[in-house]
Amino acid sequence: MQLHTDIIAPVILGTTGILFFAVLGRFTARRFNQPSVLGELLIGILIGTLGYLFSIDFIQILREGPVVFDILGKVFAGESLADAANSLIDSNYSTTLLNILSGPHGQDYFKVAQAVDIFSRYGVIFMLFLIGLETSLSDLRKVGRDSLLVAFIGVAAPFALGLILTLVLLPEIELQVDLFIAAILVATSVGITARVLKDIGRLQSRTARVIIGAAVIDDVLGLIMLAIVTGIIVSGSVNLLEISSIILLSGLFFAVAFYLGPFFLNKIICLVRHLDIVEAKIFISFLFVMTLAWIANLIGLATIIGAFTAGVILHDGYFQHWGNSSEHRLSIKDLTAPLETVLVPIFFVLMGIQVKLETLIDPDVILIAILLTIIAIIGKVISGLGARRGSNRLAIGIGMMPRGEVGLIFASLGKSLGVINDSLFSSIVIMVIVTTLITPPLLKYALLRCDEDDGCHND
Repeated sequence: MQLHTDIIAPVILGTTGILFFAVLGRFTARRFNQPSVLGELLIGILIGTLGYLFSIDFIQILREGPVVFDILGKVFAGESLADAANSLIDSNYSTTLLNILSGPHGQDYFKVAQAVDIFSRYGVIFMLFLIGLETSLSDLRKVGRDSLLVAFIGVAAPFALGLILTLVLLPEIELQVDLFIAAILVATSVGITARVLKDIGRLQSRTARVIIGAAVIDDVLGLIMLAIVTGIIVSGSVNLLEISSIILLSGLFFAVAFYLGPFFLNKIICLVRHLDIVEAKIFISFLFVMTLAWIANLIGLATIIGAFTAGVILHDGYFQHWGNSSEHRLSIKDLTAPLETVLVPIFFVLMGIQVKLETLIDPDVILIAILLTIIAIIGKVISGLGARRGSNRLAIGIGMMPRGEVGLIFASLGKSLGVINDSLFSSIVIMVIVTTLITPPLLKYALLRCDEDDGCHND
Protein backbone atom coordinates (compact mmCIF):
# COMPACT_ATOMS: atom_id res chain seq x y z
CA MET A 1 0.00 0.00 0.00
CA GLN A 2 1.34 3.41 -0.99
CA LEU A 3 1.31 6.42 1.30
CA HIS A 4 -0.40 8.43 -1.46
CA THR A 5 -2.16 7.66 -4.72
CA ASP A 6 -0.09 10.28 -6.59
CA ILE A 7 3.53 9.11 -6.79
CA ILE A 8 4.81 12.69 -6.64
CA ALA A 9 2.84 13.59 -3.50
CA PRO A 10 5.38 12.14 -1.03
CA VAL A 11 8.16 14.09 -2.76
CA ILE A 12 6.20 17.32 -2.48
CA LEU A 13 5.43 16.71 1.18
CA GLY A 14 8.99 15.71 2.08
CA THR A 15 10.80 18.58 0.35
CA THR A 16 8.26 21.13 1.59
CA GLY A 17 8.71 19.87 5.13
CA ILE A 18 12.51 20.19 4.88
CA LEU A 19 12.16 23.71 3.49
CA PHE A 20 9.75 24.69 6.29
CA PHE A 21 12.27 23.69 8.94
CA ALA A 22 15.02 25.48 6.98
CA VAL A 23 13.01 28.71 7.13
CA LEU A 24 12.40 28.15 10.86
CA GLY A 25 16.14 27.69 11.42
CA ARG A 26 16.99 30.77 9.37
CA PHE A 27 14.44 32.91 11.23
CA THR A 28 15.71 31.75 14.62
CA ALA A 29 19.33 32.43 13.69
CA ARG A 30 18.55 35.95 12.54
CA ARG A 31 16.62 36.68 15.73
CA PHE A 32 19.86 36.02 17.59
CA ASN A 33 21.99 37.94 15.03
CA GLN A 34 23.66 34.77 13.78
CA PRO A 35 24.35 33.70 10.17
CA SER A 36 21.43 32.00 8.42
CA VAL A 37 23.54 28.96 7.58
CA LEU A 38 24.07 28.32 11.28
CA GLY A 39 20.35 28.20 12.01
CA GLU A 40 19.68 25.88 9.09
CA LEU A 41 22.50 23.58 10.13
CA LEU A 42 21.44 23.44 13.79
CA ILE A 43 17.78 22.79 12.96
CA GLY A 44 18.99 19.93 10.75
CA ILE A 45 21.03 18.47 13.61
CA LEU A 46 17.99 18.74 15.89
CA ILE A 47 15.74 17.00 13.34
CA GLY A 48 18.29 14.24 12.72
CA THR A 49 18.83 13.61 16.43
CA LEU A 50 15.09 13.51 17.22
CA GLY A 51 14.50 11.27 14.21
CA TYR A 52 17.10 8.87 15.53
CA LEU A 53 15.83 8.92 19.13
CA PHE A 54 12.18 8.41 18.13
CA SER A 55 12.95 6.04 15.21
CA ILE A 56 11.34 8.17 12.48
CA ASP A 57 11.89 6.11 9.33
CA PHE A 58 12.19 8.93 6.79
CA ILE A 59 14.68 10.90 8.90
CA GLN A 60 16.79 7.80 9.49
CA ILE A 61 17.08 7.32 5.72
CA LEU A 62 18.10 10.96 5.25
CA ARG A 63 20.75 10.57 7.98
CA GLU A 64 22.66 8.05 5.85
CA GLY A 65 23.04 10.49 2.96
CA PRO A 66 24.20 9.40 -0.52
CA VAL A 67 25.16 5.92 0.69
CA VAL A 68 21.47 4.96 0.39
CA PHE A 69 21.68 5.50 -3.36
CA ASP A 70 24.89 3.47 -3.50
CA ILE A 71 22.98 0.60 -1.90
CA LEU A 72 20.37 0.76 -4.65
CA GLY A 73 23.15 0.74 -7.25
CA LYS A 74 24.55 -2.46 -5.79
CA VAL A 75 21.07 -4.00 -5.77
CA PHE A 76 20.67 -3.17 -9.47
CA ALA A 77 24.08 -4.78 -10.04
CA GLY A 78 22.78 -8.06 -8.64
CA GLU A 79 23.58 -7.93 -4.90
CA SER A 80 20.93 -8.60 -2.31
CA LEU A 81 19.60 -5.63 -0.34
CA ALA A 82 21.01 -7.09 2.87
CA ASP A 83 24.51 -7.60 1.46
CA ALA A 84 24.56 -4.13 -0.09
CA ALA A 85 23.46 -2.45 3.15
CA ASN A 86 25.91 -4.39 5.32
CA SER A 87 28.83 -3.63 2.98
CA LEU A 88 28.23 0.13 2.90
CA ILE A 89 26.79 1.05 6.29
CA ASP A 90 28.05 0.59 9.83
CA SER A 91 26.46 -2.41 11.49
CA ASN A 92 24.86 -0.11 14.09
CA TYR A 93 22.63 1.37 11.40
CA SER A 94 22.45 -1.22 8.60
CA THR A 95 19.79 -3.41 10.25
CA THR A 96 17.50 -0.45 10.91
CA LEU A 97 17.93 0.91 7.40
CA LEU A 98 17.40 -2.54 5.89
CA ASN A 99 14.10 -2.93 7.73
CA ILE A 100 12.92 0.49 6.56
CA LEU A 101 13.85 0.01 2.90
CA SER A 102 12.32 -3.46 2.74
CA GLY A 103 9.15 -2.30 4.53
CA PRO A 104 5.82 -1.34 2.90
CA HIS A 105 6.74 2.34 2.57
CA GLY A 106 10.43 1.92 1.74
CA GLN A 107 9.94 2.89 -1.89
CA ASP A 108 8.19 6.13 -0.96
CA TYR A 109 10.86 7.08 1.56
CA PHE A 110 13.57 6.37 -0.99
CA LYS A 111 11.91 8.58 -3.64
CA VAL A 112 11.62 11.49 -1.22
CA ALA A 113 15.22 11.09 -0.01
CA GLN A 114 16.47 11.06 -3.59
CA ALA A 115 14.45 14.17 -4.46
CA VAL A 116 15.75 16.04 -1.40
CA ASP A 117 19.31 15.04 -2.31
CA ILE A 118 18.90 16.24 -5.91
CA PHE A 119 17.40 19.57 -4.83
CA SER A 120 20.23 20.10 -2.35
CA ARG A 121 22.82 19.41 -5.06
CA TYR A 122 21.18 21.95 -7.35
CA GLY A 123 21.27 24.40 -4.47
CA VAL A 124 25.04 24.00 -4.03
CA ILE A 125 25.60 24.45 -7.76
CA PHE A 126 23.65 27.71 -7.84
CA MET A 127 25.30 28.94 -4.63
CA LEU A 128 28.76 28.55 -6.17
CA PHE A 129 27.45 30.10 -9.39
CA LEU A 130 26.31 33.21 -7.50
CA ILE A 131 29.64 33.39 -5.67
CA GLY A 132 31.30 33.29 -9.08
CA LEU A 133 28.99 36.05 -10.35
CA GLU A 134 30.35 38.31 -7.62
CA THR A 135 33.93 37.46 -8.56
CA SER A 136 35.40 38.99 -11.69
CA LEU A 137 38.78 38.41 -13.29
CA SER A 138 39.55 42.08 -12.80
CA ASP A 139 38.88 41.64 -9.06
CA LEU A 140 41.39 38.82 -8.97
CA ARG A 141 44.01 41.06 -10.59
CA LYS A 142 43.42 44.00 -8.23
CA VAL A 143 43.50 42.34 -4.83
CA GLY A 144 47.13 43.27 -4.29
CA ARG A 145 50.12 41.89 -2.45
CA ASP A 146 48.54 41.73 1.02
CA SER A 147 45.50 39.76 -0.09
CA LEU A 148 47.67 37.40 -2.12
CA LEU A 149 49.98 36.56 0.78
CA VAL A 150 47.10 36.27 3.25
CA ALA A 151 45.35 33.85 0.89
CA PHE A 152 48.44 31.70 0.32
CA ILE A 153 49.17 31.43 4.05
CA GLY A 154 45.46 30.83 4.71
CA VAL A 155 45.56 27.85 2.35
CA ALA A 156 49.00 26.42 3.12
CA ALA A 157 48.91 26.64 6.94
CA PRO A 158 45.61 24.85 7.67
CA PHE A 159 46.31 22.26 4.95
CA ALA A 160 49.74 21.43 6.39
CA LEU A 161 48.51 21.42 9.99
CA GLY A 162 45.49 19.29 9.08
CA LEU A 163 47.62 16.79 7.20
CA ILE A 164 50.06 16.47 10.12
CA LEU A 165 47.17 16.01 12.57
CA THR A 166 45.50 13.23 10.59
CA LEU A 167 48.77 11.45 9.89
CA VAL A 168 49.59 11.42 13.61
CA LEU A 169 46.16 10.76 15.12
CA LEU A 170 44.63 8.64 12.36
CA PRO A 171 47.50 6.51 11.02
CA GLU A 172 45.10 3.72 10.07
CA ILE A 173 43.22 5.71 7.41
CA GLU A 174 44.35 6.07 3.81
CA LEU A 175 46.36 9.06 2.63
CA GLN A 176 43.50 10.13 0.35
CA VAL A 177 41.33 10.66 3.44
CA ASP A 178 44.10 12.66 5.15
CA LEU A 179 44.36 14.89 2.09
CA PHE A 180 40.62 15.45 1.93
CA ILE A 181 40.34 16.40 5.60
CA ALA A 182 43.24 18.82 5.16
CA ALA A 183 41.55 20.29 2.06
CA ILE A 184 38.34 20.88 4.04
CA LEU A 185 40.29 22.98 6.55
CA VAL A 186 41.38 25.27 3.70
CA ALA A 187 37.82 26.52 3.10
CA THR A 188 36.78 30.08 3.99
CA SER A 189 33.27 31.55 4.12
CA VAL A 190 33.71 35.28 3.69
CA GLY A 191 29.96 35.97 3.69
CA ILE A 192 29.84 35.82 7.49
CA THR A 193 32.81 38.16 7.80
CA ALA A 194 31.37 40.57 5.23
CA ARG A 195 28.14 40.79 7.22
CA VAL A 196 30.00 41.71 10.43
CA LEU A 197 32.07 44.33 8.59
CA LYS A 198 28.92 45.82 7.11
CA ASP A 199 27.08 45.88 10.45
CA ILE A 200 29.81 47.92 12.13
CA GLY A 201 30.42 50.20 9.14
CA ARG A 202 33.85 48.85 8.19
CA LEU A 203 33.04 47.28 4.80
CA GLN A 204 35.02 49.99 2.96
CA SER A 205 38.00 49.88 5.31
CA ARG A 206 41.44 48.69 4.24
CA THR A 207 41.12 45.65 6.51
CA ALA A 208 37.85 44.70 4.81
CA ARG A 209 39.38 45.06 1.34
CA VAL A 210 42.30 42.82 2.29
CA ILE A 211 40.01 40.17 3.81
CA ILE A 212 37.56 40.10 0.92
CA GLY A 213 40.34 40.15 -1.65
CA ALA A 214 42.13 37.31 0.11
CA ALA A 215 38.88 35.37 0.35
CA VAL A 216 38.42 35.59 -3.42
CA ILE A 217 41.86 34.09 -4.02
CA ASP A 218 41.30 31.62 -1.18
CA ASP A 219 38.12 30.39 -2.89
CA VAL A 220 39.94 29.84 -6.18
CA LEU A 221 42.90 28.09 -4.53
CA GLY A 222 40.55 26.02 -2.38
CA LEU A 223 38.58 24.88 -5.41
CA ILE A 224 41.76 23.97 -7.27
CA MET A 225 43.01 22.03 -4.24
CA LEU A 226 39.62 20.32 -3.99
CA ALA A 227 39.89 19.38 -7.65
CA ILE A 228 43.34 17.88 -7.10
CA VAL A 229 42.33 15.90 -4.01
CA THR A 230 39.09 14.72 -5.64
CA GLY A 231 41.03 13.59 -8.69
CA ILE A 232 43.45 11.63 -6.52
CA ILE A 233 40.55 9.94 -4.72
CA VAL A 234 38.72 9.07 -7.94
CA SER A 235 41.91 7.72 -9.56
CA GLY A 236 42.75 5.77 -6.40
CA SER A 237 46.44 6.62 -6.48
CA VAL A 238 48.82 9.20 -5.07
CA ASN A 239 51.94 9.95 -7.07
CA LEU A 240 53.64 13.00 -8.51
CA LEU A 241 52.67 12.10 -12.06
CA GLU A 242 49.01 11.79 -11.07
CA ILE A 243 49.06 15.04 -9.11
CA SER A 244 50.76 16.82 -12.00
CA SER A 245 48.17 15.53 -14.44
CA ILE A 246 45.32 16.68 -12.18
CA ILE A 247 46.86 20.14 -11.83
CA LEU A 248 47.34 20.27 -15.59
CA LEU A 249 43.77 19.09 -16.18
CA SER A 250 42.40 21.66 -13.73
CA GLY A 251 44.44 24.43 -15.36
CA LEU A 252 43.34 23.28 -18.80
CA PHE A 253 39.71 23.32 -17.74
CA PHE A 254 39.97 26.89 -16.45
CA ALA A 255 41.94 28.03 -19.49
CA VAL A 256 39.54 26.50 -22.01
CA ALA A 257 36.50 27.71 -20.06
CA PHE A 258 37.76 31.30 -19.84
CA TYR A 259 38.97 31.34 -23.45
CA LEU A 260 36.15 29.51 -25.26
CA GLY A 261 33.33 30.22 -22.80
CA PRO A 262 32.75 33.82 -23.93
CA PHE A 263 32.84 32.72 -27.59
CA PHE A 264 30.11 30.12 -27.09
CA LEU A 265 28.09 32.47 -24.91
CA ASN A 266 28.01 35.10 -27.64
CA LYS A 267 26.97 32.53 -30.24
CA ILE A 268 24.19 31.06 -28.11
CA ILE A 269 22.90 34.49 -27.05
CA CYS A 270 22.75 35.45 -30.71
CA LEU A 271 20.50 32.44 -31.37
CA VAL A 272 18.02 33.43 -28.64
CA ARG A 273 17.97 37.15 -29.43
CA HIS A 274 14.23 36.96 -30.26
CA LEU A 275 13.38 35.93 -26.71
CA ASP A 276 12.46 38.35 -23.96
CA ILE A 277 15.50 39.56 -21.99
CA VAL A 278 14.32 37.80 -18.83
CA GLU A 279 13.81 34.52 -20.70
CA ALA A 280 17.18 34.83 -22.39
CA LYS A 281 19.05 35.47 -19.14
CA ILE A 282 17.36 32.61 -17.30
CA PHE A 283 17.81 30.07 -20.11
CA ILE A 284 21.41 31.01 -20.91
CA SER A 285 22.45 31.15 -17.25
CA PHE A 286 20.92 27.77 -16.46
CA LEU A 287 22.34 26.08 -19.55
CA PHE A 288 25.81 27.58 -19.11
CA VAL A 289 26.21 26.70 -15.42
CA MET A 290 24.89 23.18 -15.92
CA THR A 291 27.10 22.60 -18.96
CA LEU A 292 30.29 23.66 -17.17
CA ALA A 293 29.28 21.70 -14.06
CA TRP A 294 28.78 18.61 -16.22
CA ILE A 295 32.07 19.09 -18.09
CA ALA A 296 33.93 19.55 -14.80
CA ASN A 297 32.45 16.31 -13.50
CA LEU A 298 33.18 14.55 -16.80
CA ILE A 299 36.91 15.19 -16.50
CA GLY A 300 37.02 14.22 -12.83
CA LEU A 301 36.56 17.61 -11.13
CA ALA A 302 33.74 18.60 -8.76
CA THR A 303 30.57 20.03 -10.30
CA ILE A 304 30.87 23.08 -8.03
CA ILE A 305 34.14 23.99 -9.76
CA GLY A 306 32.31 24.22 -13.05
CA ALA A 307 29.51 26.22 -11.43
CA PHE A 308 31.95 28.71 -9.89
CA THR A 309 33.78 29.09 -13.21
CA ALA A 310 30.49 29.73 -15.02
CA GLY A 311 29.69 32.50 -12.56
CA VAL A 312 33.07 34.18 -13.03
CA ILE A 313 32.69 34.14 -16.83
CA LEU A 314 29.03 35.11 -17.20
CA HIS A 315 27.84 38.67 -16.65
CA ASP A 316 25.05 40.96 -17.83
CA GLY A 317 27.32 42.63 -20.38
CA TYR A 318 26.85 39.68 -22.75
CA PHE A 319 23.20 40.67 -23.25
CA GLN A 320 23.87 43.93 -25.09
CA HIS A 321 21.38 42.95 -27.82
CA TRP A 322 18.62 44.04 -25.42
CA GLY A 323 20.28 47.38 -24.68
CA ASN A 324 22.81 48.61 -22.14
CA SER A 325 23.07 46.10 -19.30
CA SER A 326 22.86 48.88 -16.70
CA GLU A 327 19.34 49.60 -17.94
CA HIS A 328 18.06 46.01 -17.72
CA ARG A 329 15.27 45.73 -15.18
CA LEU A 330 16.66 42.48 -13.79
CA SER A 331 20.24 41.21 -13.57
CA ILE A 332 21.40 37.60 -13.83
CA LYS A 333 21.85 37.60 -10.06
CA ASP A 334 18.30 38.87 -9.53
CA LEU A 335 16.90 36.07 -11.69
CA THR A 336 18.95 33.18 -10.30
CA ALA A 337 19.03 34.21 -6.63
CA PRO A 338 15.48 32.87 -5.95
CA LEU A 339 16.64 29.39 -6.97
CA GLU A 340 19.49 29.61 -4.50
CA THR A 341 17.19 31.02 -1.81
CA VAL A 342 14.87 28.02 -2.02
CA LEU A 343 17.34 25.20 -2.72
CA VAL A 344 20.41 26.05 -0.60
CA PRO A 345 18.60 25.89 2.78
CA ILE A 346 17.56 22.33 1.88
CA PHE A 347 21.24 21.47 1.50
CA PHE A 348 22.22 22.86 4.90
CA VAL A 349 19.32 21.20 6.73
CA LEU A 350 20.23 17.93 5.04
CA MET A 351 23.86 18.34 6.15
CA GLY A 352 22.67 18.90 9.70
CA ILE A 353 20.44 15.82 9.60
CA GLN A 354 23.45 13.72 8.58
CA VAL A 355 25.39 14.74 11.70
CA LYS A 356 25.25 11.79 14.09
CA LEU A 357 25.70 13.27 17.53
CA GLU A 358 25.77 9.80 19.06
CA THR A 359 29.18 9.29 17.42
CA LEU A 360 30.51 12.09 19.65
CA ILE A 361 30.11 9.81 22.65
CA ASP A 362 33.38 8.27 21.54
CA PRO A 363 36.24 10.19 23.27
CA ASP A 364 38.42 9.78 20.17
CA VAL A 365 35.81 11.50 18.01
CA ILE A 366 35.52 14.38 20.50
CA LEU A 367 39.30 14.71 20.56
CA ILE A 368 39.45 14.87 16.77
CA ALA A 369 36.67 17.47 16.69
CA ILE A 370 38.50 19.64 19.24
CA LEU A 371 41.86 19.36 17.50
CA LEU A 372 40.34 20.03 14.06
CA THR A 373 38.70 23.15 15.48
CA ILE A 374 41.95 24.38 17.07
CA ILE A 375 43.88 23.82 13.84
CA ALA A 376 41.11 25.45 11.81
CA ILE A 377 41.38 28.55 14.00
CA ILE A 378 45.19 28.73 14.16
CA GLY A 379 45.62 28.02 10.44
CA LYS A 380 43.55 31.02 9.44
CA VAL A 381 44.49 33.45 12.23
CA ILE A 382 48.18 33.24 11.27
CA SER A 383 47.24 34.09 7.67
CA GLY A 384 46.94 37.68 8.89
CA LEU A 385 50.75 37.73 9.05
CA GLY A 386 50.68 38.03 5.27
CA ALA A 387 49.44 41.62 5.58
CA ARG A 388 52.00 44.39 5.81
CA ARG A 389 53.05 45.92 9.12
CA GLY A 390 50.61 48.48 10.40
CA SER A 391 47.64 46.45 9.21
CA ASN A 392 45.17 44.96 11.64
CA ARG A 393 46.64 41.49 11.21
CA LEU A 394 44.55 39.96 13.98
CA ALA A 395 41.28 41.15 12.44
CA ILE A 396 42.37 39.96 9.00
CA GLY A 397 43.24 36.51 10.32
CA ILE A 398 39.99 36.22 12.24
CA GLY A 399 38.08 37.39 9.19
CA MET A 400 39.42 34.41 7.25
CA MET A 401 38.41 31.94 9.97
CA PRO A 402 34.75 30.93 9.42
CA ARG A 403 34.21 27.81 7.31
CA GLY A 404 30.44 28.19 7.03
CA GLU A 405 28.75 26.87 3.90
CA VAL A 406 32.01 26.32 2.00
CA GLY A 407 33.35 23.88 4.61
CA LEU A 408 30.03 22.03 4.57
CA ILE A 409 30.12 21.72 0.78
CA PHE A 410 33.61 20.23 0.91
CA ALA A 411 32.58 17.84 3.70
CA SER A 412 29.44 16.71 1.86
CA LEU A 413 31.51 16.00 -1.24
CA GLY A 414 33.87 13.89 0.84
CA LYS A 415 30.95 11.95 2.26
CA SER A 416 29.43 11.37 -1.19
CA LEU A 417 32.82 10.06 -2.40
CA GLY A 418 32.94 7.68 0.54
CA VAL A 419 36.14 9.09 2.07
CA ILE A 420 34.50 10.76 5.07
CA ASN A 421 32.76 8.41 7.52
CA ASP A 422 30.04 9.38 10.01
CA SER A 423 32.45 10.10 12.86
CA LEU A 424 34.74 12.32 10.80
CA PHE A 425 31.77 14.08 9.21
CA SER A 426 30.31 14.88 12.64
CA SER A 427 33.70 16.16 13.85
CA ILE A 428 34.05 18.37 10.77
CA VAL A 429 30.56 19.82 11.18
CA ILE A 430 31.33 20.65 14.82
CA MET A 431 34.45 22.47 13.59
CA VAL A 432 32.35 24.39 11.04
CA ILE A 433 29.79 25.38 13.69
CA VAL A 434 32.42 26.58 16.19
CA THR A 435 34.42 28.65 13.67
CA THR A 436 31.20 30.16 12.34
CA LEU A 437 29.90 31.03 15.81
CA ILE A 438 33.03 32.60 17.27
CA THR A 439 34.05 34.72 14.27
CA PRO A 440 31.54 37.62 14.63
CA PRO A 441 32.30 38.49 18.29
CA LEU A 442 36.05 37.97 17.86
CA LEU A 443 36.15 40.09 14.70
CA LYS A 444 34.21 42.89 16.36
CA TYR A 445 36.64 42.77 19.31
CA ALA A 446 39.69 42.88 17.03
CA LEU A 447 38.31 45.83 15.07
CA LEU A 448 37.21 47.81 18.12
CA ARG A 449 40.54 47.09 19.81
CA CYS A 450 42.20 48.52 16.73
CA ASP A 451 40.45 51.86 17.33
CA GLU A 452 42.63 52.28 20.42
CA ASP A 453 45.78 51.04 18.68
CA ASP A 454 47.81 53.68 16.86
CA GLY A 455 49.31 50.97 14.70
CA CYS A 456 45.92 50.38 13.08
CA HIS A 457 45.16 53.96 12.12
CA ASN A 458 45.16 53.08 8.43
CA ASP A 459 41.94 51.12 8.82
